[in-house]
Amino acid sequence: MLLHLLGTAAYEGIPSLFCRCSLCQQARKLKGKDIRTRTSVVIDHELKIDFPPDTLLHMLRDDLDLEEIQDLLITHSHSDHLYAEDLEARLPGYAQSGEEPIHIYAHDMPLARIRERVGQTSKYVLHRVQLFIPTVTQTATVVALPAYHMDEETCLLYWIEKNGHTVLHAHDSGWFPDETWSWLEQRGREGNKLSAAILECTMGNDPDSGTHMNAAEVFKAKERLIACGAADPQTVFIVTHFSHNAHLTHQELCDLFEPQGIRVAYDSMKVQL
Repeated sequence: MLLHLLGTAAYEGIPSLFCRCSLCQQARKLKGKDIRTRTSVVIDHELKIDFPPDTLLHMLRDDLDLEEIQDLLITHSHSDHLYAEDLEARLPGYAQSGEEPIHIYAHDMPLARIRERVGQTSKYVLHRVQLFIPTVTQTATVVALPAYHMDEETCLLYWIEKNGHTVLHAHDSGWFPDETWSWLEQRGREGNKLSAAILECTMGNDPDSGTHMNAAEVFKAKERLIACGAADPQTVFIVTHFSHNAHLTHQELCDLFEPQGIRVAYDSMKVQL
């Protein structure tokens, strides 16, 4: 399984629009891995998680063929994870695209936003996922798990099983809800081991993490996943979705996480499992 991390920033990107904070000014000078776009991941060129406003940039920069995407998983409706306007670009009159539909999996609010933009079309098939119920997509088996992110919408984490590998895609979320931990712990008791866990660290070392994770919670989450058997020392732990307000450069993030056995994501990073 190939994980291709297209973007690794929170909503604002790094450097952020209009911002002159110390990190944004450093990123403009350092460039390279300190330039971060809005978060998305592609698995094996065919399953994409989230559709941010930087998708066009990702396509151009990383030489992506979006017509290879068969399944699109949406975590929630915030614009850095779902820029539904750009889904219109596959409709007749905008693109000479393939006839096979892209299947989109999400909960209520993202699906409503997508319907509003694309209407009735054969280019997309929309699926409402149910929490904790496995869904067999064109490319994988996925289970939607509740995140702790906002009260007005059911935000999702995804457990993804594909070609003998299992990945937990776990953002946007603060500390996982109890029912999510219970489900993960049950998988551990059943002997289901994660090949990789993609966690978020929007807040850096900020002690007030709220609806996103900070570094301390990332460390605790790794420990708990291993303790319950859902992960083991061979599991690849990756941290992503960084805010410029955390004021940590890529190297500072590496200094923080790598001693704990956690890889720090950067834009265009590829991980072969």
